[in-house]
Amino acid sequence: MAEIRIEQVLRRPLITEKNTRLIEENNQYSFEVDPQANKPQIRDAVEKTFNVRVKAVNTLNVKPKPKSRYASRRGGRIVGSKPGWKKAIVTLYPGQRIDIFEQV
Repeated sequence: MAEIRIEQVLRRPLITEKNTRLIEENNQYSFEVDPQANKPQIRDAVEKTFNVRVKAVNTLNVKPKPKSRYASRRGGRIVGSKPGWKKAIVTLYPGQRIDIFEQV
């Protein structure tokens, strides 16, 4: 398997009400990551990008969601799905912060 570059591992931070609560209570940050990335690669990417120490990395695959819509010109319903993606929840050591989440 080809090695993934650090710049390609983290796709975007996830900022929701639930993730904000995780940051405040457990010092956990959520990211959308490359589906091929593994936990050591995610740990290295977060540590080098944000200059913090990572305590743990948990990953999960978000399954594709079915979606459909009605298209009047095409004469009926169009059925498809939203693509699946991979989510990483990164726990930092106490006293460590990622500033990008504090600005929101």
